[in-house]
Amino acid sequence: MTITLSTTPPPKKAAVKSATKAEQSAYQSVNPGNGKTLKTFEVLSAPQLEKALKTAETCFQSWRHTTFAERAIIVSKAAALMRERTEELAKLVTLEMGKLIAEARGEVALSADIIEYYAWNAESFLAPQILQPKLGEAVIECSPFGVLFGVQPWNFPYYQLARFAAPNLMAGNVVMVKHAGCVPQCAQAFAKLWRDAGAPAGAYTNLFISHDQVNQVIDDPRVKGIALTGGVEAARSVAARAGQNVKKTTMELGGNDAFIVLADADLDAAIKWAVWAKMNNAGQCCVAAKRFIIAEEIADAFLEKFQAALAALQPGDPMNAASTLAPLSTEAALINLLGQIKGAVAKGAKVLLGGNRIDRPGAFMEPTILTNIKPGNPAYREEFFGPVALIFRVKNQDEAVKLANDSDFGLGGSIFTNNVALGKQLASRIDTGMMFINHPTWTACDLPFGGIKNSGYGRELSASGIQEFVNKKLVRTSAVDAAA
Repeated sequence: MTITLSTTPPPKKAAVKSATKAEQSAYQSVNPGNGKTLKTFEVLSAPQLEKALKTAETCFQSWRHTTFAERAIIVSKAAALMRERTEELAKLVTLEMGKLIAEARGEVALSADIIEYYAWNAESFLAPQILQPKLGEAVIECSPFGVLFGVQPWNFPYYQLARFAAPNLMAGNVVMVKHAGCVPQCAQAFAKLWRDAGAPAGAYTNLFISHDQVNQVIDDPRVKGIALTGGVEAARSVAARAGQNVKKTTMELGGNDAFIVLADADLDAAIKWAVWAKMNNAGQCCVAAKRFIIAEEIADAFLEKFQAALAALQPGDPMNAASTLAPLSTEAALINLLGQIKGAVAKGAKVLLGGNRIDRPGAFMEPTILTNIKPGNPAYREEFFGPVALIFRVKNQDEAVKLANDSDFGLGGSIFTNNVALGKQLASRIDTGMMFINHPTWTACDLPFGGIKNSGYGRELSASGIQEFVNKKLVRTSAVDAAA
């Protein structure tokens, strides 16, 4: 989930550089199931980008004055269209980034639910807040920021867009999106939903733009806020650029989630969830379980069952419902992950299962289990974005908490125990944005999503998500006399 952006700002009035030949082909559909190139798209020209920005700003000036009910008609229609087009949309996800077709259908359904959720609830979330000052009256009103820019990743091509677009459109903002270069057809299909739902031109804009043009958009005074979901390096670049322009940002970054199994846990249930938490989306998920922290008393039994379950997964065409192991999103993602494993082994890690590419067309990798990972090993701190599980044994609960907190990331985590009260106590001691008891970290419309540390800042989804890019204006009425 890495996006490399220039960190050197050009002069405010400098001409925009022409896109390089490489950038002109940066938007490319390649089927990771077989390595075949499907389609290639060019980036926008400078005049095309300027037209898009002008259209978005013009749209905002009218969209901001529409009522919640008027917006909800369009937004709920977009949700309905998603459901009607489930097969078409799901197949694009599978073709472009390799997600198992059943998981792709699930993503479409979740995305539609998110869009509809905000159509129904935005007005109550943004209702005026009556204060109780000692003198007079006071109220906090919510009003939209303006044109927002989102930089979004490939791993959930619709879900990432839905949770950015739906709340902000319902709040009265308009959105422009630079999607990941490997899912351009998904990007176009999502933009078409809004057009077909009746959204005015400029309400939702897909941008096929170069990295230099990303900087131009962030610098543009018509753009009032920036949201990024991606890697830490991309966040540093985008946040720094936005900071130079004094613009609000939210950052949803990576994670190194701990999956803690205490000695009293239901082992069979924990194993089932462990496989799901590691292998959903082929492990390419910010909140995938990555560090499995297992009580010493049950570690051998856990490993035996976990290894058997992962080894039983069957690679195959992700369009085929019989396939249970999907490819990684790109060849580059596979090569990077193999390099991480090699580096971990060089520093003392042991490969208990897998560790290799699967000998078949496409970017397929064996489910992998690494053990014997010490603090000096780079794997101890890195995020493995794929089907690689890191196993740690601990002697007691305090050791589990200490290990969970010994991370540069702080997105999510989970604790499995039959003592729910104890699970809650331990969850309160772990430094993350989200903790789950007897369930892996996951997402829902009405649950806030986000992290701390190198996992970013800000929240998406629930009432919290729609509050990020609104102006909370205080309006005070008082009859206090002026001072003499």
